Amino acid sequence: MMKNNLKYLIVGIAFGVVFVKAEVISWFRIQEMFRLQSFHMFGVIGSAIAVGMLSVWLIKKFNIKTIHGETITFTPKTFNKGQIYGGLIFGFGWAITGACPGPLFAQIGTGATVISITLISAIGGTWVYGRFKDHLPH
Repeated sequence: MMKNNLKYLIVGIAFGVVFVKAEVISWFRIQEMFRLQSFHMFGVIGSAIAVGMLSVWLIKKFNIKTIHGETITFTPKTFNKGQIYGGLIFGFGWAITGACPGPLFAQIGTGATVISITLISAIGGTWVYGRFKDHLPH
């Protein structure tokens, strides 16, 4: 089992190194983005969106399968107003803390241990949502 998880550890470390080198985990860069003072983060996010769009198009066009030969399916999503509220809460949290879920571990790994509070808060928020999601308006 450990051997199977080693590949995820390696990819995770590589992901973190790329985040550090690209300054995606920089609180300063994130603040620049939210203050509309720099294109850096918008360029990174825009590049990720472009790669994602191209990847989905290629998967659909050439019926690409997983490495285990399974068909990749895309399920249409329906819009609901909770997505607006969730996006706003997420954006405010990102702007206030200078961290989003992707780079949290890389930030902690670089010594920004105060981000552990953000990680604990993210876990807590996920738990609260899971606990009360059936009682929230749709």
